[in-house]
Amino acid sequence: MPYSHILVAVDLTEECDPVIHRARELSASNGAKLSLVHIVEPMAMAFGGDVPMDLSQLQQQQFDQAKERLERLKTKYAELEGANCHLTYGQPRQEIHHFAKENHCDLIVVGSHGRHGLALLLGSTANDVLHGAPCDVLAVHLVKR
Repeated sequence: MPYSHILVAVDLTEECDPVIHRARELSASNGAKLSLVHIVEPMAMAFGGDVPMDLSQLQQQQFDQAKERLERLKTKYAELEGANCHLTYGQPRQEIHHFAKENHCDLIVVGSHGRHGLALLLGSTANDVLHGAPCDVLAVHLVKR
């Protein structure tokens, strides 16, 4: 059965190019709708929630920078012009799963560095997204440059 709604989870770096290319190919060959999502993690999560200062201004700067990078990405890929592009705060796995469920996505496309060893795997977003996903997940292998 062909896919009808593909969600691409991107980190907004140059490394996401192969992920977008693969998702576009699948979207075109399936006649599927394409959505793109980037999750900005709350800074407090990076510090374990025990933060001695107000990070709201830094967090807003981080969100604004992500917004600019997302706009540049849309400009770079004319095919993304019709795509639903979303930027949100939260824990990547939870937000990607939530978006996929809410928007009836039947495939999530993410990038994976293909690291080896259990400790490295447990830290990867691709691995996190795979577990508990409400639909199929495609991990596009990213090669270190």
